Amino acid sequence: MDFSRLWPFGAKPSSQPAPRADVGDGCVFYSLNDPLVAEFLRDGFEAASGATVNTETALRNPAMFRAVSLISYAIGMLPLHVIDEETKEKADHPLFRILHREPNNWQTAFDFRSLMQLRALVKGNAYALIIRSRQLRTGRDDIVRLVPLNPDWVTPIQNDDWSLSYKYSPPKGGARVLRADEVFHLRGLSLDGINGLSLVKQARDAIGLALSAELAAGRLFRNGSFIGGALTHPGKLSDPAFERLKASLAEKEGAANAGKNLILEEGMKWENLANNAKDAQLTELRRMQVEEIARVTGVPRPLLMVDETSWGSGIQALGQFFVQYALGPWFEAWQQAAERSLLVGTEKDRFSVKFNPNALLRGSTKDQGDFFAKALGAGGQPAWMTQNEVRRLNDMPDKEGGDVLSQGSAQPTPQGGEDAPE
Repeated sequence: MDFSRLWPFGAKPSSQPAPRADVGDGCVFYSLNDPLVAEFLRDGFEAASGATVNTETALRNPAMFRAVSLISYAIGMLPLHVIDEETKEKADHPLFRILHREPNNWQTAFDFRSLMQLRALVKGNAYALIIRSRQLRTGRDDIVRLVPLNPDWVTPIQNDDWSLSYKYSPPKGGARVLRADEVFHLRGLSLDGINGLSLVKQARDAIGLALSAELAAGRLFRNGSFIGGALTHPGKLSDPAFERLKASLAEKEGAANAGKNLILEEGMKWENLANNAKDAQLTELRRMQVEEIARVTGVPRPLLMVDETSWGSGIQALGQFFVQYALGPWFEAWQQAAERSLLVGTEKDRFSVKFNPNALLRGSTKDQGDFFAKALGAGGQPAWMTQNEVRRLNDMPDKEGGDVLSQGSAQPTPQGGEDAPE
């Protein structure tokens, strides 16, 4: 049986993959001993609610799409720099341009990082092929491209010596085994240390219930009756009374006449017939599933646009919460994966890869003004930033003479003073 077109979660979790044979046109046969095959035969992709949940269907849920896009966009837009640990400045290193501006010749850094982050979230793993080229001037093999690889076509393999290899099997054939130093592998939480956990797979039942609630609401509008009730008469309504009733109902059509009462004649009564969406508890169910998705992704519920809390000054606290708890672990995952796979030899000791989340943590204009004033030495306290450092944070050009700490900073005691050593 060919599972290659059905498999939504990418690489297999077993450290030694089960036997499989590649048969023309990218067709892949998986052994029945493979644990994922057994899981598929037992449960399929069906959630407890009966909905089919895979990457494509999960992203049709607005809350799930909003959560993963927030994280992916944030990782894509934040600056990612190579830092020289000796000077704490941006390093003059070929990797800087790859990570910060142009990873390959068809993607921007934003495109690349957003794609990799999205795949790491919904698939559990994100891979990029590392392409190096020998530089005649330096004699080094510098990284010139990072090419994203579809995680559904990559299988990590732990070898007998505990090293990793990656089998890349594209649908058009031409499978090859890549060394660990040829692959940039980004993963989040993992059970075996090799494969990351897919949020779609782990939250399958919660997402399935959300999809089922959306489907039920859609069918209510498509097939359900929106007649609020009916008029009943104990006998036969006379023609004059019928004409007056028709005229009365016509006068009450439209939003401007909402809430006006009917005058019933000849013993007629009003009876409710249909339940609305609130009676069916669809609203509460859909809200609860948004909370479940917020729990899985770590995105605060107000950022999913469902909370009644007033935004006001609380937006700054929400932003800090989002950066610290939802993005913080992914910052470390990116930084350490890049240092592991993209730096070599003594570079690992001298250079580091760092995100700059300051753009997400900036407060109001007043808060920034107060912070920068103190940083520049306002109030007679020691300054710890120069004018040009502050200007660079605000994308402003350097100012002549702006690289010197202000006079308000602590100055060393001049030689010959009363505290000078004898």
